[in-house]
Amino acid sequence: MSPRPLIFVALLMLAGCDSAVHFRLPPLAQNERASTLEVVNSEAAPVLTPGAPSEFDAVDVLNPSVLPRPDGKYWNLYSGFDGKTWHTGLAVSGNGHTPWTKLGRVLSPEGSEGDYIAANGTAFGGPAEVLYWYQAGRVRPHIALARSTDGKTWKKETEGGLQPGPYRSWDEFGVADPYVIQAGEFYYLYYTGLDRAQRQQLGMARSRDGVHWEKNAANPILELGSDPLDEGGLGEPAVFAARGSYWMLYTGRMWDEQRRIGLARSDDGVTWTRVPGWVFAGREAWDRKVVCDPTVEVQPDGTIRMWFGGGDVASPDERLNGRIGVATLRAR
Repeated sequence: MSPRPLIFVALLMLAGCDSAVHFRLPPLAQNERASTLEVVNSEAAPVLTPGAPSEFDAVDVLNPSVLPRPDGKYWNLYSGFDGKTWHTGLAVSGNGHTPWTKLGRVLSPEGSEGDYIAANGTAFGGPAEVLYWYQAGRVRPHIALARSTDGKTWKKETEGGLQPGPYRSWDEFGVADPYVIQAGEFYYLYYTGLDRAQRQQLGMARSRDGVHWEKNAANPILELGSDPLDEGGLGEPAVFAARGSYWMLYTGRMWDEQRRIGLARSDDGVTWTRVPGWVFAGREAWDRKVVCDPTVEVQPDGTIRMWFGGGDVASPDERLNGRIGVATLRAR
């Protein structure tokens, strides 16, 4: 979620309806515990680029959410910007790498969602149904849910969702950038919260049904630090388990709006420690100013495939010539 002017409305100061409780992720086996991630490979060329001038993704292609399917194919639910409005598009690949075939726009804003939908959405699901949580609205955004059986036709939930927090809370002015994992009977949602000082920090919530959420009383679980990597804000967390630890890849925003991906490690998914000096930065002309929006797949051989957004303009939210790239990481 990018900082942007927000309109003060008295009604927006009312408390959110989400409850807060203490919880943690299930413990992991501690054998062969890794201490960091190494970058094995980063492809030089983007794997998904903007469309033609008349297309819904003509200006920016960002925010990948890649989901392996039972038939061996991969879906990529990504955000496309046409110069005015953000939409969600669907692309399909046989191997998750290249080529990706675009199947067009599948979700667009409606009603109170305004002109900002599906920024940094996250997909999860099995053979029968896919759930897709997405950011809705520019002013005091919230996280909503849509469902689909084929990836092309979606039904939006009319209740629930994750709402901003109460007056003067750390996420009072918006919640965004959802990333969902499942452990046991719960879905766990990691997200960005925005406070009245426009500070972006990270929190988590849990749900049994993916619709009704309770926030962690320990939020925010990752706060602004002294590292120049994220002195301007934190966003877009991607959480996964590998080699005895939980890992979080997140976007760090510098004051000049350049962005890089940082790394934190945790034993319980709540208490996080940044990995010192770990930075994934743009290596090519197309992503030299911005690298953001990580999403991951832990593969059978233990390597971690990371898709990410990139751009060559240090813009806070859009018009950064956004493209999507891919890299391979390994825990060690």
